[in-house]
Amino acid sequence: MKLIKPTVLLTLDSMRFANTGLHTFGHSLGREILRQGQAELDVSAYTYPVQHGFLGRAAGYVRHRKFHRWFFPFQRRFDVVHFTDQYCRFGPARVSGKTIMTVHDLNQIYEQPAGCPKRARHMRRLQVKIAGADRIVAISHFVAADVVRHFPEARDKISVIYNGTDSTHAPAGHQPACAPGGAFLFALGMVCAKKNFHVLVPLLRDNARKLLISGIVKEDYRQIIMAEAIACGVADRVIITGPVSEHDKDWYYANCDAFVFPSLAEGFGLPVIEAMHHGKPVFLSTMTSLPEIGGAAAYYFDNFEPAHMARVLEQGLADFANGGADKVRAHAAQYTWAKAGAAYLDLYRGLYRGGYHGHDRDPLAA
Repeated sequence: MKLIKPTVLLTLDSMRFANTGLHTFGHSLGREILRQGQAELDVSAYTYPVQHGFLGRAAGYVRHRKFHRWFFPFQRRFDVVHFTDQYCRFGPARVSGKTIMTVHDLNQIYEQPAGCPKRARHMRRLQVKIAGADRIVAISHFVAADVVRHFPEARDKISVIYNGTDSTHAPAGHQPACAPGGAFLFALGMVCAKKNFHVLVPLLRDNARKLLISGIVKEDYRQIIMAEAIACGVADRVIITGPVSEHDKDWYYANCDAFVFPSLAEGFGLPVIEAMHHGKPVFLSTMTSLPEIGGAAAYYFDNFEPAHMARVLEQGLADFANGGADKVRAHAAQYTWAKAGAAYLDLYRGLYRGGYHGHDRDPLAA
């Protein structure tokens, strides 16, 4: 007699944009859920056609359709539906199985003023999804506190599961098309206002370093960065590459003087841990989740005044020379997709078996 496995659907429709944190999250977690759970679960992925098959033949696939926003024809097919981010085109109300939703951030409350209609619409939609989900997962304690503050009904059903990171390296001899000669600072992320990259430009004064920024580019913000570079007289040393390959990204991590990330709003900040895997000094803002994720292994800009930032950078680089690489690698090693996958599988089991007992699990526990 064939064993009937519990059915799980992972919504991964936000993965259609490569070079984003949501793409990395969905791809990495999906592979880990299959690696650890395929013997006991029947796992399917909800994707756009371009991602069809990306988890291999061990997974099933449900293709995104525009009408799913109003009608999801597979509503009774799955025992557990994991909405892997808060942006899925349909929500818990469209399915009859148990539901989990991962909330990556509430960045809208930091990016948009109170009373903004766009912010209010987003929060109303999110409230409906949170109210309908059986379990909520936040990717940091900072995000969990934000969720509970704005949606108190989530208090008794929220858990924290940290993202993992992969320790990857560019192949020997790899050289990116844009390889800055000499010393450079590296920043990675969508080139938009919330990343705050323009405050890094004055760090190039009175030295020969370059600043290399990689990620999907919002043109209006590129112009702000370059205007600051012109004002500081360093326009020839600011390089904005646009999106880069995984190998190029790893090369930049491995060869930079430091990774610099003055972001104003992060739910986790995967590049922070990726840079640490490469044994690099990391300089962060003190905003939102970054102190939680960087911990004592990172250096922090308490404000964005140029003299203060330059002082933090130079003092941090000098301090890092005394065994800093080992410290950041040890810190990064705590964040693994194996731990994240195991924690999510515990949630799935609790739901399809009718109970959950992992609420107080340490997100960095083995």
